[in-house]
Amino acid sequence: MLSGLFFLVLLASPAMADGTLPRLNDGKAAQGFIDSAEVVVIGFLQGEESLGYKELVAAAKRVDTVPMAISDVKEVWADYGIKSDTITLFRKADNHQENLVVAEAKKLETDGLVNFVVVNEVRYLTEYSQVTAVGIFNSEVKAHLLLFANRGSKEHQELKERLAALAPEFTGKFLFVLINGEVTSNSRSLQYFGLRPKDLPRVGIYDGDSDMKWLLPQGPISTERVREFCTSFLRGELKDVQQSAAEGKTEL
Repeated sequence: MLSGLFFLVLLASPAMADGTLPRLNDGKAAQGFIDSAEVVVIGFLQGEESLGYKELVAAAKRVDTVPMAISDVKEVWADYGIKSDTITLFRKADNHQENLVVAEAKKLETDGLVNFVVVNEVRYLTEYSQVTAVGIFNSEVKAHLLLFANRGSKEHQELKERLAALAPEFTGKFLFVLINGEVTSNSRSLQYFGLRPKDLPRVGIYDGDSDMKWLLPQGPISTERVREFCTSFLRGELKDVQQSAAEGKTEL
């Protein structure tokens, strides 16, 4: 079993110096690896000759923000419902496990694996883009806490850090999403909430199940106010202040 220090060294780089990936040889090591970061990838592969191994090593070098490892121990596979060679992404924001079954992949190559990771890389606070939108809207968690803020503004970094720290309290209940009001492609999201870049920063909730939206009343965007805003939604107490729904389902 990996010692604590050696395990941290392995996590410092997506691939080891010899070009291989860290190996997870038992259930404790695998769970420790999954718990070590917001998003991780494990290749449940039979060995270095397996289809997908070389591609996964190459992908790990290109997506250095996501730790990647391999396990060829079938007992470990069973812990996560894996029955054949599979590349799996684990994310904490919504307790999600996304499986890419090697045998079912039409074409397995490095670019495809990089795309698989990037598209599904939903974090405690995820910045909205056309790429991350796929993972956000495919999540089983349909309630989104939205921070509208202009990047570069004096409040941006402070609010980002504040909500990122709050997000774990609502794991599996909300996805926390950052929307940069200065990006032209995000104008539809602002318009949906009746906002303009000059109105920011603001916080809102979007419920994908009902296609309804709510804005936190103007005032300080404190941890306490946002926590109560989220809690009130979960209790069903925002019905009296909800804004009208847009016609038809809306993707922000």
